[in-house]
Parts: sequence; C-alpha cells; structure tokens
Amino acid sequence: MTLVVIIIILALVFDYINGFHDAANSIATIVSTKVLTPFQAVLWAAMFNFGAFFLFKDHAVANTISKTVFEVYISLEVILAGLLAAIFWNLLTWWLGIPSSSSHTLIGGFAGAAVMHGFMLKGVTPIGEIVASDSIMKTIWFIFLAPIIGMVISAYITLVTLKRNYWGKLSLIVLSSIAMFFMFDYFMDVKMEENLNKFYKVSQYKKSLEKNPTDVVLQQKYAAAQSQYDKALVYLPEYTKIGKKETVSKILTVSNVVDLEVEKQREIVEKILGLEIIKKEAFLHPEQQQKLIATTALVASCNEDFKEFHNLGKKQTVLNVSKKLGLGKVQEKKLQKLYSVNIQKSLAKELDNADNRMLNYSMMLFFAIFAITYYYVEKIRKPTAAKMQNMFKKLQLLSSAAFSLGHGGSDAQKVMGIIGAALIANGTIVDFKEIPNWVPLACYTAIALGTLSGGWKIVKTMGSKITKVTPLEGVGAETAGAITLFMTAQMGIPVSTTHTITGSIIGVGATKRLSAVRWGVTRSLMIAWIITIPISAILAAIFYSIISLF
Repeated sequence: MTLVVIIIILALVFDYINGFHDAANSIATIVSTKVLTPFQAVLWAAMFNFGAFFLFKDHAVANTISKTVFEVYISLEVILAGLLAAIFWNLLTWWLGIPSSSSHTLIGGFAGAAVMHGFMLKGVTPIGEIVASDSIMKTIWFIFLAPIIGMVISAYITLVTLKRNYWGKLSLIVLSSIAMFFMFDYFMDVKMEENLNKFYKVSQYKKSLEKNPTDVVLQQKYAAAQSQYDKALVYLPEYTKIGKKETVSKILTVSNVVDLEVEKQREIVEKILGLEIIKKEAFLHPEQQQKLIATTALVASCNEDFKEFHNLGKKQTVLNVSKKLGLGKVQEKKLQKLYSVNIQKSLAKELDNADNRMLNYSMMLFFAIFAITYYYVEKIRKPTAAKMQNMFKKLQLLSSAAFSLGHGGSDAQKVMGIIGAALIANGTIVDFKEIPNWVPLACYTAIALGTLSGGWKIVKTMGSKITKVTPLEGVGAETAGAITLFMTAQMGIPVSTTHTITGSIIGVGATKRLSAVRWGVTRSLMIAWIITIPISAILAAIFYSIISLF
C-alpha cells in the first residue's frame, strides 16, 4: 500500500509540473498581446483548468492512458518508473524552455518501463504483446494531426474574421456552429454505444473468446451480451427526448437483469480475492496456475447465492458468500462495504458519462457571443482600428478561457489514467470505471495549482518566437486549440496541448504570409516532439532497471 501512496503523490506532482510546464500553452498569446499581465493570465487559466472538472464527465482519455500497456505487464514498479522518467523529462525541457509534450512523456515512460519489465521477466518479447499498439499508434498519429487540425481551424477562423462583408461572415459563423453541433452530437452517439457495449461487456467477452474459442460458457455469455446490446441500441436515439431515467428503464426491459447482477456480484468477489493479481502472477509465473484455478472455482461456487440476491437480500448474501469463501472478519467487512449492486445506477452512470450536451451547448454559446460581438461593433458602433483591437482583446479572454478548459479536461485525465492503472494493479479497483471520485478532483486541482505557478521560459517561445501574435490572431489560435482539444477528448485520444496550440499559432501566422512564421523555430519544436516518446521510454527503462535491483 505504501508504494501505491508514493505513486499517487508522484502522479499528482507530475500533474502539478504538467500545469506549470504547459501554463504557457494557455497564456502565451494572452500575455504576448498584453491583454492580461502574467499573474492575471495564470490566475485566469488556473480557474478554468479546474472548471473543466465540472464539464468533462466521460474520462475517455484517462481510460486510453490506463490501457496503453496490457494489464498483465502493469505493476506498481512499472508505473513508478514511468512517472519518474516523465517528471525528469518534463523538468529538463521546462528548464531548457522547450515546449515538449507532457502527455507524450507520460505515455512513453509508461510504455518503456512496461517493455523493460516484460523483457526482464520473459526475455525478448514482441513489443506488441506488452504495449497496446493501437493506442500508441493513435497517439503517434496525433503528434502530427493535432497541430495540423489546429492550424487549419485557426487559419479558417482568422480568414472568416477578416472577411469584410458582415452578413457573409455571420453566415459562415452560423454554418460552422451548426456543423460543430452535429459533429459533437455524433461523438455523443458513438460514446453512448461504446459505454453501452462496456455495460454488457460485449467487447470483453469477444476478446476472451478469441483467446479461448472452444469455451462453451464464454460463447453463451458473448451471445447473450450481444443480443441484449443489439436490443438496447434501439432506445439510444430517444435519449435526448425522453431523458436518462426513461431510457434506462426501457433498456432494462430488454435486459436480463439477474445475469447483470450476478456479473456485478462476481466482480466484487473477484476484487476481494484479488483474482486479477492472481491472473497476472499466473501469466508471468506458470507455477501459479493452480492457485488461479482454485480461486476461479471458489468464485464459481457462489453463483447460486448471486442468483438469489433479490430473495436473500444484501445482508444474507454477504454472509453466505463470506462463509463459502472462508473470509476473515476484515475481508467480510470489506465485502459488506463493497456489496452494492444497483444495475439501474450503473447503466445511468454509463449513459450520463457519454452525455456531452453541456460541452456542446457551451460551444454554441461561445459561437453566439462571437456573432453578437461582431454585430455590436460593426452594426451598432462604427468600427475603427482601435475599437476592433479592443473587441478582440475582450474576446481573447473568452478564447483563452475555452482553451484552458480544454487543457484541464485533456491533461488532468492523463494523470487520472496513471492513478487508475496503479489502483487496478494493486487490486483496489477491478476496472477503470470504478475509479473513486477523489481521483479526478485531486488531478484537476493539481493541474490548476501548477498552472498558477506559471512557466515563463516557454511563454517566450510560444508567445513570440514562432510568430508575432495580435489579439485577433490570439483569438483565432486559442479558439482553434480549444475546439481541437474538445474534439480529441471526446474521441478519447491523448493529444498534446503544446502541439495543438503551436499548430494553431502557425495557422494564424500563415494567413498573413508564410514568411511570418519562423519555420526554423518550428522545426526545432517538431524535433523535440518526435524524440519525446522514445527518450521518455529509454529513461523509464533505465529507472525500472534501477528500481528492480531493490
């Protein structure tokens, strides 16, 4: 347990460092345009970093991070080594003033330590058997795609803003907001389906069946889960009309609630017995197979008690299960505490996590404020250079707040993923969806405090070395960065806020003329981005080798 506490503290330290390392991303343009003083800017950014806690409910990015490495190769020592490497690289790049990615150093460190762990345990092992290559490849692709997306959006926003015809400008804003609304509505539909899939464990059974195709019990479970999932999908399109409560009620009418309750109880008992840890030990040490077989049989012996849960009630079920498992008083109390089986609440939580309407409506409000401000300046007051400059300074408060929300929502989740992986490795929780509420609260608080500390060396690079940024261009860059971060967070892709805002700044600079961008500085930044994952992985492998000696 001591090692878990150390990892959680180090993870929050990394989150704090991430905050001041990436503070420049949120405040560089607003400081360089002199809209706010440095202190006012970090205070503004930190406030909205923490505000993301209330806006981002589905922690898809955190879930992706926690599953970067296959579970059997995750140990507390692996996570510790990955964190130490990430902290070291982040502090080094901060000291040198290089805006590298905190996200990528964390992913690289986690993966590098796991690969070394696998090699030391089983000899030369294909990396694809240790690291989830699809997650890593998605992250690598977005090293290049995130800045390009930010660059395209920021260039588009700047060109729309510079358009002289007001009604043409307004039409483009309206069309853009409608397109964005439907895009995020689509993300919500996809996430609803994914979360419903998790609820019925369709993908989980499918993967298990691929490993054991002749397992009759697994075949039956997969067929039943798939059937229920297909029937439940019919009711998802009605969610926004009839609401969460009614949708849950309808879905459960086509579900085998008893089977779902049995599965939930089985998870609780497996957690008490530490089955996931035993599975990992059996995979890495074949001599532990008998212990795994015995523990699995012990869980199976409780099936009849699980099925009688409604008739027996919680108290009697816990007593019966505890007696069969031969639990001591401490474990029995733990079982009593964990034994909360509420399928309605579980399903409601899955749907609620996928509900991004608050985020979508916030973005629509953002577009509406832009449209109203343009109308006020151009139609009610006579526009002058000074008035337009003043308008964009005020709008930059809004755009920087949006980017800070995206920064907090994206980057705090990465540390949540690491803490979640540590809790799973320790057997404290069975699955990431059980992550305690204090974890996101602590992570959002840590990143906000880190942002409040600032990162002035990187502010200089981001705010002036790439291209000279005006308030108009600051609005374009920050708005583009915010949209990109909101979009990738919905997709569960861990992208770098550094890459995103850099691409956005390049986009606004390039709309003036290509020579306005200092491409030499940009090339240096890109080299830093590309080397971050491999260097972090090598550092983590070294740290793991040292830790393993003790």
